[in-house]
Amino acid sequence: MGLIGALAKTVVFAVPVSATFFDLIGTVVAVEGVSMQPVLNPPECGNSNTDYVFLNRLSVNALQFQRGEIVSLVSPFNPSQRYIKRIVALEGDTVKTLDKEKCVLVPTGHCWVEGDHHGRSVDSNVFGPISTGLITGKATYIVWPPNRMQRLEVQPAGEQRVYQTKACFAQ
Repeated sequence: MGLIGALAKTVVFAVPVSATFFDLIGTVVAVEGVSMQPVLNPPECGNSNTDYVFLNRLSVNALQFQRGEIVSLVSPFNPSQRYIKRIVALEGDTVKTLDKEKCVLVPTGHCWVEGDHHGRSVDSNVFGPISTGLITGKATYIVWPPNRMQRLEVQPAGEQRVYQTKACFAQ
């Protein structure tokens, strides 16, 4: 068979397996920008720091999300652009937007996402609730740089802006 035949056989096997893994199981992506500070790309690491996170795609296929998870999503405005944000509210929840003047009921099949660094994030305060179908993965670990390797914990929004009823509208 020879070296070329063995190499071809390896490539023919490895490419589909790798593609399936990255498409269905997970992948590593670079997180750029400041919208998720201080959890991702913290300011004390300097401007040259870029965190790399593992995106779990397998868990997204079940379309089961919880408040406080960090997710990647396709921009509702530009399908070639990706964001990484935290889920603040789920379908049926009512959210008081950051301008504090408006309440939004999150429709079925949607969620409300925000960056942790309010004021420096393009998120649901700009584009409204997003379809959960736009979510491409859950960020579960920081995998690079080595001194930042850690599990990304679920952290529900600390502010009293999310209601699991229509209480916001009664105020």
